[in-house]
Formats: sequence, structure tokens, C-alpha cells
Amino acid sequence: MKRKNAGKKRIAVFLGKNVIRALFLAAGVSIVTFFLVSRSPIDPLQANVGQAALGAMSEAQLQQLRDYWGMDTPAVTRFLHWAGDFLRGDMGVSLLYRRAVAEIIGEKLINSLLLMITAWILSGLLGFALGVIAGANIGKWQDRLIKGYAVLTASTPAYWIGLLLLLIFGVWLRLFPVGLGVPIGVAAEEVTILERLHHAVLPALALSITGASSIILHTREKMSEVMESDFMLYARARGERNVQMVMRHGIRNILLPAMTLQFASIGEIFGGSVLIEEVFSYPGLGQAAVSAGLGSDIPLLMAITVISALLIFAGNLTANVLYGVIDPRIQRGGQGS
Repeated sequence: MKRKNAGKKRIAVFLGKNVIRALFLAAGVSIVTFFLVSRSPIDPLQANVGQAALGAMSEAQLQQLRDYWGMDTPAVTRFLHWAGDFLRGDMGVSLLYRRAVAEIIGEKLINSLLLMITAWILSGLLGFALGVIAGANIGKWQDRLIKGYAVLTASTPAYWIGLLLLLIFGVWLRLFPVGLGVPIGVAAEEVTILERLHHAVLPALALSITGASSIILHTREKMSEVMESDFMLYARARGERNVQMVMRHGIRNILLPAMTLQFASIGEIFGGSVLIEEVFSYPGLGQAAVSAGLGSDIPLLMAITVISALLIFAGNLTANVLYGVIDPRIQRGGQGS
């Protein structure tokens, strides 16, 4: 009974600490983002209305636009107003789209999640499989080939790979669409899941190619250490083949560190999706964030930034929880420190 109570208490303390961390993270990110945008040299009136149109407006019309964009309101006052509304669940109204920010994020988030989850799964599976093969064949041609691929893709920007895939499979071979998230001229309610997936293939592939490189190199290193361990030498002495050793002993011993890196890559996938969505004109959160930043749409940009930070935090928290499920020794070690 005492163990159960102690276990519940540890879980409550663990969750409480992480909730507090998430709140501090959201507060810090929102403050930094708001004041960086406020200090931006971009003039929201020129960026969204145009110099020619501004020159034809009266002073009263210009003042209305300044009031709409909050240009005459001190930055601290604007931030406090935004924070108060956000805490009440009101994300505000987008200055560019003139719609509720919550509605825009709901639409964009679905597209981004489809893209990022697909890329996250592909990069994890590809990185783990190739890393295991390379680590189990250190010094052989398989290892040299896979390591060369990982080093090359790790040093290549995601947007460049996206442009290359777009040129080959979209322009030359015409196997995939060159952009957008749905077919042109088709009503939203008539778009099928297969059509959405068809449009997400190239951007997801571009993200997974670059995202897999770090997982390959990390898994390769861990697998090579396992293959040189004493119990692997003993298994080899008993006559076990390389494949048997990897399947029976190797994968089990590198699963936890591979999972660690996989969840840590959520932030990298999310950051890469911003550029990839621009390359493929994919209507996700990344493209909306770029438009909001260039147009000084603070309500939309702030909401996207805070939600993105919380999504990345949730991925890291999930990894921490799964560590204890897979290997309870980690929980006990963390409690004793």
C-alpha cells in the first residue's frame, strides 16, 4: 500500500513539474516572440497595403489603419492585452485573414500534422533500419555506403532536397503535384484522404530524408558498441549468425536510445517543415507563420509560436514517460539523484 501511494505521489510530482515547465516555456516563448516582432523593421502598412495605396489615402484613413495594426499602442500594453485574452482562451483575430486565429490554426494544424507525422514515422523507421545495418557491418561496404549517405544528407538543407525532389518527381516525371495540399479546383469537402496523401508525399519525403541522418549515425554508433560487447562475443562463439545476434540481442539494447533521439527530432522536423511548406506551397502552420511574420500579424504568429513550443514539449514529455515504461531502472535512478 505504501508503495502504491509513493508511486502515485511520484507521478503527481513528475506531472506537476512538467506542467510548470510548460507554462514557463509558453510564457518565455511568447514574450521573446512578441518583442522580436515588435522590433521588426517591417512596416505592417507598407507590407500589407502597399506604398502606392498608402499615398492615396487621407490622414484619417491612415490613422484607422494604424489603430487596426496597433502601431500607436505601446508594445507592453499590447502584450498584456494579448496575454490576458489568450489565458481566457481567446487567441484573437488574425490581422491578415480577418478571421479568428483559432479557426485558422485548426485548419493549418491538420495539414501540418499530416505532413510532420508522416515524415516523423518515415525518418524514424528509415534511420533506425539503416543505422542497425551500418552498425552491424562496421567497416564493410554497407557501413561505408550508409554512413556516406547520412553525412551527405545531414549537411544538406531540407529546402534544397525539397527543390530537387520537386524538380525530378514533380516537373520531369510528373508523378506528384508540384505544390499545394489539395488538387486545384476541387471543393474542400470533395477532397479525399488519398489526394491529400498524394500531395504530402514529396514534402514528407524531403523532411524524412534529412531527419533520418542523425538517427542513422546515432543508431550506428550504439549498434557498433553493442556488437563489440562481451555478450555479443559470447553469442558469436556459440555459433550465432550476425543476423540472429542483431535480432535477438542488438535491437533490444539500442531501442531506448533510438527512441530518445526519435522524440528529440520532433523539434527538428517542425523547424524543417517551415521551409518545406514554403517550397511546396503547402498550406500548413509553417507557411502561415512565415506569412504572419512578414505581415506583422502578431495574434496569428504568437498563437502559432506558443502552440508549436507546446507540441515540441509534449513530444519530449512523452519520451520521458516512455523511458520509465521501457526501462523502470531509469525512473529509480532519477528518483535517487
